[in-house]
Amino acid sequence: MTSRLPRTVRSDARDNRARILDAARAVFGEQGLAAPMREVARQARVGPATLYRHFPTKQSLIVETFAEQRRACHAAVRDALAHPDPWHGFRGLIEQICELHAHSRGFADAFMTAFPEAMDFAADREQTLRAVGELARRARQSGHLRPGFVVDDLVLMLMAHRGLQDTPHALRVAASRRFAAYVIEAFRAPPETEPAPTPLPPAAPLRGGDGGRR
Repeated sequence: MTSRLPRTVRSDARDNRARILDAARAVFGEQGLAAPMREVARQARVGPATLYRHFPTKQSLIVETFAEQRRACHAAVRDALAHPDPWHGFRGLIEQICELHAHSRGFADAFMTAFPEAMDFAADREQTLRAVGELARRARQSGHLRPGFVVDDLVLMLMAHRGLQDTPHALRVAASRRFAAYVIEAFRAPPETEPAPTPLPPAAPLRGGDGGRR
């Protein structure tokens, strides 16, 4: 009996950790990062002490909760940059970012905002925006991207996309895909047989620095 106790304890700890992460995905996914830790503990059916034993800080819980989404985002960036057609890569990256954000309000919060708990996501955001800048440069050279596009236009798009978070999940995902399709079409350069697009108003520096002009 005694020899089996450590294995039982480890099994219980693994189960508790899995329940906490499942609950965190549900709570942060629907309520965003402002959701309290006690709500995660309640849905996981564990006490606060158990929650903090596994995740001493909210930041550590958020990073682990969205590890899969972060990996998916990294993969989307790699695939987009590796695609031989720059417009296809550009378009696909926007579609996948919108899809990830539509499925989880918490991940959208972590990616887009300056929450102290989201510090580990800042590098992901900058990596993605750098990739968009490089893809935009290639797509512009190929003649597929409209003149005047800057990286902050993507930030502006994602800010607008967050307005979908108040809709039910199933409707949100469908609306997100339609939203992304409209935005991509707006970014596309018109065929040579059509008049040049109306020049865009000046870009707003939404993330500081050079305003995303790359």
